Amino acid sequence: QVQMVESGGGLVQAGGSLRLSCAASRRAFSTLQKGWFRQTPGKEREFVAAINWSGLNTTYADSVKGRFTIQRDNRKNTVDLHMNNLKPEDTAVYYCAAGGSWSSATIEQNYAYWGQGTQVTVSA
Repeated sequence: QVQMVESGGGLVQAGGSLRLSCAASRRAFSTLQKGWFRQTPGKEREFVAAINWSGLNTTYADSVKGRFTIQRDNRKNTVDLHMNNLKPEDTAVYYCAAGGSWSSATIEQNYAYWGQGTQVTVSA
């Protein structure tokens, strides 16, 4: 079983930046596709970004494209989400996920492993 732990959430003003990091408990994490999702109260969890196992392919939700960057370090078993020019509508609990196939990278049900989530709050 792969355990994943997010860190780096917090409170930031609009226009600011945050870096979220997700660490996995097992070496097998390095071979899995990774993704970030987010959720606000009363809404479905939505896709934010994904990166394939090698790090050569990435994809982003239109709402974050050009502002967020997903990166991974397979030696450290980590995946980061760099968030710039944050907006109040980016406020959510952010989850990292692992597993699945690249063809379904934006689909929540594609991922087998999930972190517990980290809160990001962007004030106006």
